[in-house]
Amino acid sequence: MRALGVAHLTALDLAPVTLVREAARAGFGAVGLRLHPVMPGAQAYPQPVGSPAAQELQRVLVGEGVRVSDIEFVSLTPHLQVAECEALLAAGAELGADSLTVSGDDHDFARLSQTFASLCELASGYGLRVDLEFMRWRAVANLQQAVAVVAAAGQGNAGVLVDALHLFRSGGDAQAIAQVPPTYLRAVQLCDAPLLAPPEGLIIPEAREGRLLPGQGELPLVALLDALPADVAVSVETPSALLASADRLPAAYWAASSFL
Repeated sequence: MRALGVAHLTALDLAPVTLVREAARAGFGAVGLRLHPVMPGAQAYPQPVGSPAAQELQRVLVGEGVRVSDIEFVSLTPHLQVAECEALLAAGAELGADSLTVSGDDHDFARLSQTFASLCELASGYGLRVDLEFMRWRAVANLQQAVAVVAAAGQGNAGVLVDALHLFRSGGDAQAIAQVPPTYLRAVQLCDAPLLAPPEGLIIPEAREGRLLPGQGELPLVALLDALPADVAVSVETPSALLASADRLPAAYWAASSFL
């Protein structure tokens, strides 16, 4: 397994330089970075190529021995202009990221698949993979729908990001993961939760601020990991209103490394 990573959402209040330093102090070897807002006005930390902020971040990454696993987050809506993502891709490539994470937010399957394919083509020029993350409340809501989009796009740098909470809350399981072509499965985000899902109105709040640390809930995480390729990149995504910001990264590393 590669060095354990941590998703930015675990401590989204930390700017990238602080996140990298605190992640390294906790024991993580990789970080995901929210360089683009999940929706207009949402928290994000752009790092334009060649900017002082990007240059400082690169120095800190090298100094701390931490790498960037992924950048996020692009919503594939009917109105997205793929060319507008080029600056984001360039920033990710400059930071050495492996992938860009996107969500499917277009109910027109053919159009969504073409948008995803076009973004993959653009990303390939920057050496980046594009991972489609499914979420129960989006147009691409489950594993099967995500796999269908990736297959239709037909791009060698396309994949599916498996978030443990989204997998189980959308009705998926380890057996479904085992049916997916291994080349599609390059990254997994771990967290835990009660086995029983909350009421529908609390599904999004649970995902954004109500996750448990790996091993502290009831999700069948061992079965999930056993079904994934051996070289999958593992990161922790555990945003929690129950933990103070300063405690989230050390707690996430301790719980995940103990569980693994």
